[in-house]
Amino acid sequence: MTEQQNSPLDHQDEVTLQLHKEELEINKKWVDTADVTIYKKKYTEEKQILVPVTREDLIIEKKVANPENPTDKKLETIRIPLSEDQIEVTLTPAILNDVEIYKNQYEELIQVHETLKEEIVHIETVGNVKLADEDPLTSV
Repeated sequence: MTEQQNSPLDHQDEVTLQLHKEELEINKKWVDTADVTIYKKKYTEEKQILVPVTREDLIIEKKVANPENPTDKKLETIRIPLSEDQIEVTLTPAILNDVEIYKNQYEELIQVHETLKEEIVHIETVGNVKLADEDPLTSV
């Protein structure tokens, strides 16, 4: 859309028009785009493991023989625990991962598109008007 400012020279000998031109000015402003909180979180996991346990018992077997019936024997057993494996669970921390956290700045080029406006003078004539250039070097 063009904006026209008509200025007829009917009543004045001289008219001054101010021509304007838009210029591109680029400004940058540092803006925080994110807020980051860094922390470690612990999770728990239940584990069940079957561990074989060895025991050592002293066994005393007492056999009473029946003299009347030699096949009928009474058996008495006494168990005395002597030693056994005891389970000892020890938790040792192991390094799972090393996580490095750091800031990095880099520069990239972003292309900006803008349309600039500029005013130029248009001269409309009515009738048979001859235009004369005042600079003789530019006349053809």
